[in-house]
Amino acid sequence: MFLEGLAGQKRFPRLARVSAALAHRVESIMMVFIIAGVVLSCAHQSSLGNLMVIAPTKTHPLWWSPMLPALFLMSAIAGGLPMVIVESLLASRALKLQPETALLSRLARYIPILLGVYGAAKIVDVLVRGVAGHLVSGSAQGVVWLVEVGAGVVLPLALLSSHRVRESAAGLLTSSLLVVLGVAMNRVDVFLVAFRPVTADHAYVPAITEVLVTVGLVATLVLVYRVIVTWLPVVAQPAAKGVSHVSANADSDGVPAPAVLGDGAAAAAGASGGAA
Repeated sequence: MFLEGLAGQKRFPRLARVSAALAHRVESIMMVFIIAGVVLSCAHQSSLGNLMVIAPTKTHPLWWSPMLPALFLMSAIAGGLPMVIVESLLASRALKLQPETALLSRLARYIPILLGVYGAAKIVDVLVRGVAGHLVSGSAQGVVWLVEVGAGVVLPLALLSSHRVRESAAGLLTSSLLVVLGVAMNRVDVFLVAFRPVTADHAYVPAITEVLVTVGLVATLVLVYRVIVTWLPVVAQPAAKGVSHVSANADSDGVPAPAVLGDGAAAAAGASGGAA
């Protein structure tokens, strides 16, 4: 996208020609990057689950399982489409663009299937290992597990099985956000709620500095995303409304301008806090 943006500018013709040539070469090997991205992300998720497999005596039985790497991978796959929907709808609101509800609705049809596979695997795993009794013991861990599966899997599965919910931008955002938060809650549960070393005299609570670092990283990602969609051809309005790519404008010298045409004329340049 960066090379395409440079290739489209007119102020520096030689740079535009070089960028166009490089963009063509990168495009010819794009499949290699796509495969590498899929492999690395899958390996990351399964390896993350594998960290706790080696600590069966330090992890609560509701979350410890020899199937933990597969469960982590399945939850990440199930949370992929919901994350895309959440990002798209929030970006549309921040940039004052028309939400792509029709497209997102078609994507949402597959989420109940993925959630069903993940939820079934998680429930069957608990039953097969004979630890379902912890769910009715009244312990805090049992309640947290039920909230995680109920609010993060069962509820959004039921919501997204409804055609009316999938056709509504608010319904899509709410149900998809439940899935994303459910996956995040699962990671927190595994590494904070469930994990308890034998020698520990108290539960681990993240320090304020750790929380601030996490918040700072998230804020940095939002800022970088905002810069990318403002200056590169990423987000676009429907052509019928006279709106082009966010970065498709150019001033009289051919320099890309961070503005959105049509109804959202000053969104990208003026709504600097919208994405946050």
